Amino acid sequence: MNERKNTMKIALFGATGRTGMQVLQQALAANDEVVALVRAPAKVTVQDPRLTLIQGDAMNAADVDKTVQGVDAVISTLGQRKDSPRDMQTVAIRNVVAAMQKYGVKRLVSLTGAGVDAPQDKPKFMNHVIKLALKTISGHVLRDAVQHFEVIKNSPLDWVVVRGPMLTEGPHTGKYRVGWVGVNTGPRISRADVADFLLKQATDTTYLHQTPMISD
Repeated sequence: MNERKNTMKIALFGATGRTGMQVLQQALAANDEVVALVRAPAKVTVQDPRLTLIQGDAMNAADVDKTVQGVDAVISTLGQRKDSPRDMQTVAIRNVVAAMQKYGVKRLVSLTGAGVDAPQDKPKFMNHVIKLALKTISGHVLRDAVQHFEVIKNSPLDWVVVRGPMLTEGPHTGKYRVGWVGVNTGPRISRADVADFLLKQATDTTYLHQTPMISD
């Protein structure tokens, strides 16, 4: 994959989540500017002159519009929580795509789970078991993830949808495998390494219009 040499201005959605916070910290460490839309700014303890916090909700188109204007790329780590509306991820990404088209921002990188299918996948028995369990226990989460992906896939943007397995609080190693479900991937990866990969996709074209799976 190409190593990014130039700094950029990134709109970040999901910055107060555990993975989003890793993206935020690593972006600032790389001297990028970050504009983060957050519902509760007090949850962001990082202070940096290159960080702009906008208080709002990703399901509100006007808030998303303010966040996307003037950036070079968008990264989303939004995901369902217990109190989330069942279509949160889908509505939010629809707002993001509309704002990106309005302002001519082309690159979108979004994180989702392994339940979203890709043509390159070769699921094994355990992968089928896990997906069946997800459909049974949290069917609305899977539906929202899939619908969010459909919005992105049908957009004219330069997108990469990154899929991950079980996320851990392990260290940032910068060493991980990139593959597909059942192909060159394992059962877990640290959030820090997920953030590393997401940031690289802001400029790398290796996985453009694809949904790679990453793991340690």
